[in-house]
Amino acid sequence: MQKLVSFVIDFWSYAFKGGPKYYSWLLFLSVFILVGLYTTYLQLTEGLILIGATDQITWELYISNFIFTAHVAAAAVLVVIPAYMYKRKDMKDLAVLGEIIALGFVTTGMVLVVYHVGRPDRLWHMIPSLGYFNFPNSMLTFDVVVLTVYMILNLIAAYYLFYKRYVGEPLNKIFYTPLIYVAVAWGPLIHIITAAVLSSNARMHAWSTAVLPFAFLSMAGASGPAVIIIIFLIIRKYTKLQIADSVIDLLSQIILWSLGILMLVFAAEFFTALYPSTEHAASLKYSMFGHNGLNAYVPWFWSIMILIAGSFIALLNPKIRKSYDRFLPAVCAVIFLVILLEKPYFLVFPAFSPSPLGEYTVYYPTFVEVSNVLFCWAYGFLVLTLTLKGAIGILTGEVTYTNRVPVSKEAAYAISP
Repeated sequence: MQKLVSFVIDFWSYAFKGGPKYYSWLLFLSVFILVGLYTTYLQLTEGLILIGATDQITWELYISNFIFTAHVAAAAVLVVIPAYMYKRKDMKDLAVLGEIIALGFVTTGMVLVVYHVGRPDRLWHMIPSLGYFNFPNSMLTFDVVVLTVYMILNLIAAYYLFYKRYVGEPLNKIFYTPLIYVAVAWGPLIHIITAAVLSSNARMHAWSTAVLPFAFLSMAGASGPAVIIIIFLIIRKYTKLQIADSVIDLLSQIILWSLGILMLVFAAEFFTALYPSTEHAASLKYSMFGHNGLNAYVPWFWSIMILIAGSFIALLNPKIRKSYDRFLPAVCAVIFLVILLEKPYFLVFPAFSPSPLGEYTVYYPTFVEVSNVLFCWAYGFLVLTLTLKGAIGILTGEVTYTNRVPVSKEAAYAISP
């Protein structure tokens, strides 16, 4: 127990240590958290009427951003797979960072779902034996199960490794290895189930497609490694943890192939919807060309498509993929933001038009809604930053149990000159 308490204290003490840039980043996130706490209070006291959801468009920015967080969370297995399945030594120590990134984005996604519920105090009704879980009839229960299990798997695997490194003990591979493989297999389920949640809405023609899980998986393969590359480049620049160029090169190759598959999926879906040009293509046409002067989503659609294709073309150039301090992180940031913005302005909002009554509607997020979404992201990045900082202390050997164990007099005499 003493070792465990020491581990918790040393881990989080190191997590809060840093230079001016580190504290500036934490302060920057704290500003959004403070504003978000106020707007959260407003939503909890006055209700979901303060957000932009309407009778026509019932899914708001919360669900749109939640779908994206699943991409990055599940894509963290792309760091674990090369390390454990392909025995790449340059990624062995970095696999646990992928698990931490997964934890950060799963946590963010679950907080976004709580905001979507509107009355989080009623979530206890889903707890088995206390309420009615409605399994397996409700698709929501499947999403709750896969997210919760994935979070628990990564939480146990990551902190078990950290603790063993901290006390200097070897891993119990009989326990740890199966945990890793189950987490790797579980990651894609997040996308498959989330796609099934969307596809189960029979009226939403835009989501009624068999390629939706493959689109989600390819987006995960692009957006996840994109943010992981940015994080890894920051870590190796400002910390003592060594991250080889070969790791960055592998992740950039994964992004390249994922963008290629994503464009193929988009092309197949666009052809299937537009060539017959039935009523099932109405929401896609609304995104691409507008409807009777309602063209708010048109600039978003074409900008997203152009930037995805442009990012793919850019990464075809080896010089850009090797530009670790300049062009590569810029392209990765674009990919991350483009796939994030694709969720509300292409996947979710236009899909609600036309309504069963033939109405076309534009979604307008409110200040409260945007502030709450920024709060969720700031909270997620704050947890991710602090956890990664503590993890780096463990991996570099700066945080160990032996560093805090007092040296006996006999040992002191033995090591003195």
